[in-house]
Order: sequence, then C-alpha cells, then structure tokens
Amino acid sequence: MHDLTAMDRYSPPVFLRSPDLSVMDANILRQTLRAYFHETFSRYEQLFEVLACDEAWYHKPISLRHPLIFYFGHTATFFVNKLVVAGLVTRRINPAFESMFAIGVDEMSWDDLDESHYDWPTVAAVQAYRDQVRAMVDEVLAHAPAALPLDWNHPWWAIVMGIEHERIHLETSSVLIRQQRLEWVKPHPAWPVCRDTGQPPEDELVPVPAGKVALGKPRHDPFYGWDNEYGEHEADVPAFAASRYLVSNAQFAAFVEDGGYQNDAWWTEEGLAWRRFVGARHPEFWREDAQGWKLRLMTEVVDMPWDWPVEVNYHEAKAWCNWRAAGTGEPVRLPTEDEWYRIYAEAGLTELPDHASAQANLHLDWWASSCPVTRFAQGNFYDVTGNVWQWTETPIYPFDGFEVHPYYDDFTVPTFDGRHNLMKGGSWISCGNEARREARYAFRRHFFQHAGFRYVVSAVLPENPNLYYESDRQLSEYAEFHYGDTYFGVANFPREMARIALTAMQGKPRRRALDLGCAVGRATFELAREFDHVTGIDFSARFINLGVALAASGSIRYSLVDEGELMSYYQRDLASLGLDQTRSRVEFMQGDACNLKDHYTDYDLILAANLIDRLYRPLQFLQDVHRRIVPGGLLVIATPWTWLESHTDRENWLGGFKRNGENVTGLDGLKAALAGHFRLLSEPREVPFVIRETRRKFQHTLSQVTVWERLADV
Repeated sequence: MHDLTAMDRYSPPVFLRSPDLSVMDANILRQTLRAYFHETFSRYEQLFEVLACDEAWYHKPISLRHPLIFYFGHTATFFVNKLVVAGLVTRRINPAFESMFAIGVDEMSWDDLDESHYDWPTVAAVQAYRDQVRAMVDEVLAHAPAALPLDWNHPWWAIVMGIEHERIHLETSSVLIRQQRLEWVKPHPAWPVCRDTGQPPEDELVPVPAGKVALGKPRHDPFYGWDNEYGEHEADVPAFAASRYLVSNAQFAAFVEDGGYQNDAWWTEEGLAWRRFVGARHPEFWREDAQGWKLRLMTEVVDMPWDWPVEVNYHEAKAWCNWRAAGTGEPVRLPTEDEWYRIYAEAGLTELPDHASAQANLHLDWWASSCPVTRFAQGNFYDVTGNVWQWTETPIYPFDGFEVHPYYDDFTVPTFDGRHNLMKGGSWISCGNEARREARYAFRRHFFQHAGFRYVVSAVLPENPNLYYESDRQLSEYAEFHYGDTYFGVANFPREMARIALTAMQGKPRRRALDLGCAVGRATFELAREFDHVTGIDFSARFINLGVALAASGSIRYSLVDEGELMSYYQRDLASLGLDQTRSRVEFMQGDACNLKDHYTDYDLILAANLIDRLYRPLQFLQDVHRRIVPGGLLVIATPWTWLESHTDRENWLGGFKRNGENVTGLDGLKAALAGHFRLLSEPREVPFVIRETRRKFQHTLSQVTVWERLADV
C-alpha cells in the first residue's frame, strides 16, 4: 500500500472543472466561460505538440479512424457549426474546413472515411484556422446577449457544448496518439508519466449491500450535461461483492499465460469474431521483447508496471471474467451501470474539489498515464473514479424522459443500438463533464480507450435495458411515413416523388442520383430502381441510421403510438415493397445541404423533397446546387413552404412576405434563385402527403413540386 501523505503535500495545477452555470451575474459568467474555453482550447493544442513529424499528422494511427490532422481541426469546426445552429454567429470562417472536419469521428457506416475524398490542409493552415475560431468564440463571449439563467434552452449552451466536446477529444485523441507509431511521437514536459510501480496487490472482494439507485439529471441542474444524462432511472440493486482494486496487469497476465487468447471458450461470439479478425494475442498496449513485457504509454514504452491497471476493450475484459469464473467457481462478471453507482455510494465519493487536487488519478491532476492500483484509496475501494475507465455490462440506453438536444441530435441516439457499452469512473485524462458522477459515455465494445475494469461476484444476471430506436417517436413516425401504410387514399409521398422524378428523366441518362434531405430513405431506394447509384444525404444521423440498417438487413421494426401509452408494433421489409434488389445501389451519408463536401457532384438528378423550408440558408443551397448537376440533368424540388423561424431566420426566407406592398411567395424566390442555371420544365403541381401521429390523429399537407432542367454553361 502507498501512503498519501507525501502526495498531499504536492499540489499540481488544477485544470479548470466544469463550471457552475447557475451564476446570475452576466459579467462573472462571461469571465468564467472565457477562462474555461481558453484553458481547454490551449490544452488541446498542447496535446498535439507531442507529434514529432508530418507523418504523425497525416497517417492514420488505426484504419478505422481519420488521421490526427482531422481531430486537430474537428473540435474547432464544431464550435463554428454549433454556434451557427444556435444563431450566435451568422457567417462561417472557412466553409471548406467546416465541411471537411465536421463528420467522421466514430466508426459508423455513414462515416465518409475514403481518403480519396480528402486533401488535408497543412498543420499551419489548421492552426491559423483554430486561431480564428478562438477569436470568434472570444467575441461571442464578450458581446453576445447573455440573458440568464444559462440552461439547456439557452443559445450559450452551444458554447459550453463546444468546450466539453473538445475535452472529450482531448482524451480520445490521446488514445490515437498512443496508437501512433512510437518514432513519430516524443515526450513532452506538459505530459509527465507516473514512474511509480511496485508489487501488485492480492485479490480482495468487498461486500456491497443491497440498495437503491436514482439516476438522471434534472433540467435545473447547474452543471452542463449531455442529453443521455437527463431523465429518470431508479432501480433496486441486490447485494453483490466487488473487487477492491481495478484488475492489474499482473492479474491479466495470468489469463494471457494460460492461453486465454487461444481458448475460444472464454469469448463471446462477438468477442471471438473480433479476436480472430485482428489476430489479438495480448492487450493492445502490451509489447514483448527479449527482456520481457513492456507497456506502451502515450509517447514512450516502459518496463511493464505490473501493479498498474490493465487496459483492454470490453471483449477482453469479458473473456477474463469468464476465465476467472471457471477457475474460481464463482459467478464473476463485469458490473452493471447501477452496480457501479452502488460502489460509488459505498465509497462515500463526492464531486471533485474545484481548487484542490483530486484524491484520484483524474482530470490531469497528477500524470499523463495510469498509476498503481494501490495509490488512491476511496472508502474501502481503490480507483472507483480515475486511473482508467471501467467497462460495464450495460449497453447505453435512454433514461425515462430522454430528449435529444436540438443542437446535437446525433450525440447519443446513434449509440442506442445495443453495440455501445457504458464505461464509468473516468481515466487520468478525463476532464470536465467526463469527470462528474452523472457522466455517461459509451464506446463500441471493440474500441480501445484508457479503459480497464473491476469485476463483481453476483449470482444475479444483469438485465439488458430497453434500447431506444424502436420507440423513438419521431423516427417511428417517419418510418411509417416512408415504409408503412397509406391513409385516406393518399399515395406514399416518397414513392410518388421518386415516380415524378423518374418520369421526368425519361430519355436522359440515369447514372447517379442524389436524394438530398432523404430522411429515412424510401425515395433513395425507389430511385435506385432505375439509377445505377443513389446517395441519400440527411443532416440527422438518427434518420440516416435507419436507412443504413435497411440497406444492410432489408428490414426494420418500430412502434407507433395508438393512444396514450398504448402502442402498435410493425415490421417492414424492402422485399415486400419490391425494393430488395436496390440495396446494393444505394448509400447513406450524413451531411449539411448548405455546406456539402465538394465531391458530391456530377449528378444526373437531385431530389430535394420537403427540404428547402427547413434549411438555415436556403438561398445558399440554391445558388450552389447547379455545380452538382450535369448539364441537362434535373433538379426536383418539393416543399410545403412552411416557413418557421425555428428552422430559418426570417431574413433568409425565400418568400411568405410582402415586398413593396406586394406578396412574395416561396415560388417567386425559387424562380429568382435558380434563374440563369435552370429552366422550369412544367407548371408546379400539388402533391399531398399524410403523416400519422396516433391512430386518430394525422397531418395532411400539400407540397408544391417543381422540376428544373440544368442549362448548359455559357
């Protein structure tokens, strides 16, 4: 055991904590957020100072992620994109960067990771851009109206969101640097590693009595939270026992030496598939040479510290638990999220102090590495928080009352898929929101973070929570709108739009089509009946995910509200719609119609159905769209002209107002915007659509459809 007395005398600088947003003095709040922003922005840039050469910036550390230059730019563009959405700024700094660096963080089907689509800028150019973003955020903090209190609905929420987002990437980028080639990184005095190591402790179990957990942040909580933290969850947790320490490298080595990576019996089906695919034979950060085992840290390799926590993905942690259970005859497994909160309560923990070092290897208060599992006692446990994240058995799920934040609708929802497990407790570099008790972060089970595990012994099997996608009301209503029944004799709208477009294309080439604002994708599949390839793009990852799922499996399930809490359940498949053969000819991508990447071009057809009056800059889209269509190609636009300031600022409406005493309609604005590059092929037509809300409530709307032919360039 280690005595903390000497450590208590050491007071490293405290990296600013996530601030209390309930301050009612606007000047104090501006100063607080400005300090929090600048310290975070600078610390993030300091992380990249460990890169020793250009290769480190532009070669992917792992194949499923972008190179590090992307992440250097990504957090800055996030500020711009979110401040535009929040209405705090009206002009972009660099639209090309704000498209290039916007999407592609997680390994998902719509991540456009084909490097042929990217011409990465120089490090100096990205640094100069970051300097511009720093000045822009500074200007907003200094002069934007700051009506208080600052809460979930306040435009300034986007500023705090950007800061906390950058702190997340401070951690995830450090993992990628740890996976980069060693000769391309270098030690740095701002990132000191722990040099302490000793004998690993003996195994010990600590009983945790039965108790209740009540989780979920209230809306009035004074600290920033991500959408998945809000709502309500209560549970009675039966008694169990938990390991006093995190599982050490020494404990995990026994599994490795016993052939744990060769014995299929210890691995789940998913874990076995991962292990075989990557050929794993030991933890990711272990290295072996003639002198024995070593450990890769962020910028160096050290002799194996056997008393440090092992760092593994979920599959490896789960396999170790299965091996341990077989060897001891006890029901060993990973804890659930609820059980971790019972351990937290039994340890008597509270939030980190604002101005003193944590009694945990957390928030960069101590080192830029792990440390011995015997270093930080917390009640009867060690490292309930800090050192490394701890994998749980719980796939991330929504609490009752979950809502998507409109500024970032795809932060959590795409992870409600049963394939992202929660991690708790934080690591040595977990900062800001990540270090708070309510933090809920989940990663794919094969991902590596600075993550390890503790184990529990319990005869109670964990129950998987009810995941969200099949009950996401808006998503389900759109699934029904696209793939479900028709109502009141009104034809299926996405199918009808595709039919209109295909009829207009008679005699024209049908190579490539773009379904822009595709929502959940029915028109994308319908166009692929006759087009060689169709791309569906939507701003919402929630919607895109359903199209991806249909293209992959051919079927979806969802529930619809009948009355109150009464639901009906549906399964739809492409085969019954005659669309199964189109699956190989479609792709779905997430994108912003007002700021599309340059390679989305050379289309014979662009369909933009019910999109124009939902754009924040419709004129910007219309003035750019001709570049993306071949001469003679068609642009089909459908819109009900439902102008709402929640989507489009009044000054950006195309119509729906008087000018010089005369009515200006959306069609008038559309004709003016497209003049010079398009000609209208026929008079507008009205196409109805119906959206089911409940068994007895429906929306009936008329959408005005126009078909435009791209003129040849003069």
